[in-house]
Amino acid sequence: MSIFDEIEQDPANKQFTQLGLKPIYNAPTNARIVIIGQAPSLRVQNTGIMWNDASGDRLREWLGVDKDIFYNSGMIGVIPMDFYYPGKSKSG
Repeated sequence: MSIFDEIEQDPANKQFTQLGLKPIYNAPTNARIVIIGQAPSLRVQNTGIMWNDASGDRLREWLGVDKDIFYNSGMIGVIPMDFYYPGKSKSG
């Protein structure tokens, strides 16, 4: 079983998988940089593209990389604190 499958099958993620949402992360085996960051924003959750929001624009600016390098080079891995948008309640 892959890590992706384990994340999807975790009972804590059932509410998201029932909606057809996929966990959002990127972990290429050849990554030279791995960023551990925030849970996805609502925009990221809705598009399924990690760091596809203002915070992602700022992160890429800090790193000095464009979207093509960030998303397509295989050199940058991104692991969020949670794989789904946590909502706006007291715990999310």
